[in-house]
Amino acid sequence: MNEPLLEVRDLRKPYGERLVLDGVSLTVNPHDVVCLIGSSGSGKSTLLRCIDLLEDIDDGVIRFEGREISDPRVDPREVRQRMGMVFQAYNLFPHLTVLDNCTLAPRRVHGVGRAAAEERARDLLARFGLADEADKHPDRLSGGQQQRAALVRALCTGPSLLLLDEITAALDPQLVGEVLGIVRTEAAAGTTMVIATHEMAFARDVATHVCFLDGGRILEQGPPEQIFSEPREPRTREFLRRVLPTAPGL
Repeated sequence: MNEPLLEVRDLRKPYGERLVLDGVSLTVNPHDVVCLIGSSGSGKSTLLRCIDLLEDIDDGVIRFEGREISDPRVDPREVRQRMGMVFQAYNLFPHLTVLDNCTLAPRRVHGVGRAAAEERARDLLARFGLADEADKHPDRLSGGQQQRAALVRALCTGPSLLLLDEITAALDPQLVGEVLGIVRTEAAAGTTMVIATHEMAFARDVATHVCFLDGGRILEQGPPEQIFSEPREPRTREFLRRVLPTAPGL
């Protein structure tokens, strides 16, 4: 009953001669919000892509919902039915309306009827301020609206785990808040998430657990109050001084 939702053990991933992930281990329990922080190139996005089986796993074990999904015999498409992933780029289908983008996977992959899929999608779009945009195509929406629509699309399948990869990186600063507001809402509702982010204030406020990645390793991890106020590792302190120059105790 207390089994973790996700377990990553000793994950290694090279790109050529470069080791992008070097023995990464991570445990995510139901309702956790785990924020991955660290400099660009530290391995955050690669870790998320490995969890979602978008990258081949060279060494290590990933267990999801009690099942080893790193086994090469596992069908990645089946695993992704239980995960939702949102990228920096919105990746909405330009030829489909927002509503059709949000109902495609529930109908085609999960076998949900059109009426039920549209009802759920419209409810979520309304919750996130997009009710009036449902019948528009993505190019008619602002960047913030498109990213909110991408979040709704991921939530429409009712995933057990939501993976968010720097979802505010491509947004203008004034749009960041509206997207992070949705993530805060989902965190408060108990959605289990692993989030790669450069938004330190957001990570400090929302995360149940923070992992600092450096050189493909999780160099330090713990509750946000410890990581941001009393980091133990010199590299963690150095990173936080750069991104939080006014933070006390650093």
